[in-house]
Amino acid sequence: MSRLERTVGPVAAVLGGVAVLGAAAVAATAATAVVFARRVVTPEPQREDDLRIESVDLAAGELTLTSNPDTRVPGRYGLWFEHDSGHARLGEVVDDDGHRVRRRIEAVDFGRLDRAGRGRLSGWYHLGPWEVGDHYENVVVETPLGPAPAWFIPAPDTTGAPSTDWVVQVHGRGAKRHETLRAVSPAREAGWSTLVISYRNDGEAPESEDRRYGLGGTEWEDVVAAVRYAVAHGARRTVLMGWSMGGSIVLQTVLRSAEVREHLVGVMLESPAVDWPDILRFQGRALGWPAELGGAVARVLSAPVAGTLTGLAAPIDLEALDAVARADELDVPILLMHSEDDGFVPIDGSRRLAAVRADLVRFEVFDEARHTRLWNFDPERWSGLVRDWLAAR
Repeated sequence: MSRLERTVGPVAAVLGGVAVLGAAAVAATAATAVVFARRVVTPEPQREDDLRIESVDLAAGELTLTSNPDTRVPGRYGLWFEHDSGHARLGEVVDDDGHRVRRRIEAVDFGRLDRAGRGRLSGWYHLGPWEVGDHYENVVVETPLGPAPAWFIPAPDTTGAPSTDWVVQVHGRGAKRHETLRAVSPAREAGWSTLVISYRNDGEAPESEDRRYGLGGTEWEDVVAAVRYAVAHGARRTVLMGWSMGGSIVLQTVLRSAEVREHLVGVMLESPAVDWPDILRFQGRALGWPAELGGAVARVLSAPVAGTLTGLAAPIDLEALDAVARADELDVPILLMHSEDDGFVPIDGSRRLAAVRADLVRFEVFDEARHTRLWNFDPERWSGLVRDWLAAR
C-alpha cells in the first residue's frame, strides 16, 4: 500500500459527508485536505519572498513592485528582501498602473536593496523595542516548556515610577514579537507598560514535542505564564492583546484561566482568528478549491487520526476554540479591530463576537487595511483607539 493510500483511507472515512462526489473526488479531496491541514499547524522555517522587486531608484527614494492588493494599499510597511538578508521601510504609493506600483523608500536599514530581486511586504514596521520606548529590558518568562524570551517596555506612572498597569502582547501565526511593537507607543502614552512575549513553536520560545501550532488550544498556557511573570514583577492590572492567531490564544487564555482573570481588566484584538472552520473555508475558497474542502480540513484537524495525518500530538478541538459559542463566559471590555478586506482572516467571526457581546465589545471596522496592517494603513486612527481605550480603563 502506498503512503498516499495509507493517508487517503482514514481521512476519506472522516470526510464521509463528501462521499457523494465519488471515489476519485473523495481521494483527491482527502489528499488535499491533509496537505492543507498539515500546513496550517506546521511553523514555516522561513517566509517566502513572494514579491518581485521590479526596480529600485535610491537617488529618487523610490521602489517599484508588482501591483497586488497588498502592495497597492496606502500606508507605511516593512520590506524584507533576499531571504531576510535585508530590510527597508516603505512609505506612500507614488503611482499604480494596475501592473506595477511605485512607493517611497523611507529607509534602508540593512542589506543591498539596489541589488534585490525579490522580497516580502510586512506589517512589522519596527525592528526592535529600542524604537518605541525610552528604555527596555530583555527578560525571560518561565513557561511550561522552559524559558521564553520577552521584552519589557516600562511606562512611567504619574510619579515617574514604572506603571503597574501592563499590556501583554501576543503575536500571530508565523510572526515574532516584533509584530506587536506597533502598539507599544500608544500604550505608553496611556500610562501602560508592555510585556512583549514569545510562545511555543514561534522560533524563539521552546518547541513543543510535536513542533506544531495548537491554534490557541496549547499556546494559551504560555500566556498564563506571562501574566504570572507580570504579576510577580509588579503588575496590578493587566490587559491581553492578541494579533491574528494571537487573538485566538488570548481568548482561550481568558476562557480557560481563572488565574489570569483575577488581574485582567480588558482585552484588545487585532484581526483576530475567532472562528477557525470559517477561516479554513475562506482560505480554501481564496485558493480556488471546492467549497467543501475548508470543512474537510477542519474535520481532519479534529479527527482522532489527526496526529497520524498532521504530526499533531493530539487532535485540535475546534469547537472548544469557538469564542462566539462561549462568549457568555467573557466578562471584561474588549477592543476589537478588523478590516473588511482582511484577505486572510475573514471579518465574519469578529462580527459575530461583537454582535453576541455588544455589551462588552467595542468593534472598530477598517476598510482596505488588510490583515494585521491596520496601524500601517491608518496609524493615527489605530493608535488613538488603542491609547484612548487603555486610558479609559
